Amino acid sequence: MARPVWAGVLSFGLVSLPVGLYTATDSHTIHFHQLQRGTSDRIRNRRVNERTGKEVDLSDIVKGYDDGDEYVLVEPEELDDIAPGRSRALDITGFVDLEDVDPIFFDKTYYLAPKGKEYAKVYSLLEQALDKAGKAGIATFVMRQHEYLVAVKAENQLLACHTLHWADEIRDPRKEIGSLPGRAKSSAKEVRMAEQLIDALSAGPRRRSGSRPAAMTCAS
Repeated sequence: MARPVWAGVLSFGLVSLPVGLYTATDSHTIHFHQLQRGTSDRIRNRRVNERTGKEVDLSDIVKGYDDGDEYVLVEPEELDDIAPGRSRALDITGFVDLEDVDPIFFDKTYYLAPKGKEYAKVYSLLEQALDKAGKAGIATFVMRQHEYLVAVKAENQLLACHTLHWADEIRDPRKEIGSLPGRAKSSAKEVRMAEQLIDALSAGPRRRSGSRPAAMTCAS
């Protein structure tokens, strides 16, 4: 059985629900070791001073930020002071329509499960309410000293928790990609032919047409 990667309390209003967070996906990427050709000897990476060529002990390594003129050194204990603290709270601060959440904001998916049979009814009620309303709860929580913005939504009769990108993490394609074309002029016949081709190659039930907002205002 899988073990939760985080455990805490999901809360909204006066409702509190102890939950566990479980990874929803599994990568099948094959990982290789580096070997010296003709042998089974592993190749190890070393931390080496690029000026002296000598190996440096991990305890003598600090992080540095390049401000353009010099490096600003940051000690490990200083990073601990500014990192988000340990938190066991997953607080929903508001709800949004799922159709208002642009797919570009979604990052990684987790499953939420109640921490005991006594919380099954509250869990199920929240799942059913979100499913019927077509909404997602927007929340923040801290895991591994990192603060995440998440959307909690109903999915296949359970609660799913999707980590989201913050608004300032989304790149503007018009600024990043110089070769993007403008909208070309097309005849009604050409558009109709393209729509027919899309319909012919579509799988599953057709979705209702409608525009999706370009950004999610709650992720600012």
